[in-house]
Amino acid sequence: QVQLVESGGGLVQAGGSLRLSCAASGRNFFAYAMGWFRQAPGKEREFVATITPSGGVTIYADSVKGRFTISRDNAKNTVLLQMNSLKPEDTAVYYCAARRAVVSRNVGEYAYWGQGSQVTVSS
Repeated sequence: QVQLVESGGGLVQAGGSLRLSCAASGRNFFAYAMGWFRQAPGKEREFVATITPSGGVTIYADSVKGRFTISRDNAKNTVLLQMNSLKPEDTAVYYCAARRAVVSRNVGEYAYWGQGSQVTVSS
C-alpha cells in the first residue's frame, strides 16, 4: 500500500511556473507507476502525465505536452511535476496517483491517491 501527499501548489500568473511534489510512503515505491491528474470546478478528473516505475518512459496529455515534465526519484520516494508556461486553463486541483507496474491514462485504474493540491493561474 502507498500513501501520497502532494505539495507545491499555489497562485501564479499566466506564463509562470510551478513545481508540484508528491511524497510517497509505504513499501516498494519503485514498483509503482505514478500519474498526475487534475480536476477543474465542474469538470471530470483528467489525465495530465504518467511515468513508468523506472522513470524511463513518460506520457503526457496533449494539452500539457512541451510545457509540463514529470520525473521521479525512487531513492527519495518522490514524484515531481514541473509546470512551465502556465495558462489560466491549467487552473485545477492536481492529484498524484499510483498503480502497480503499468502506466495508464485512466483515472479508474489508479488505486492510490493523494489529497490534491490547488493550482490557480491568473490571466
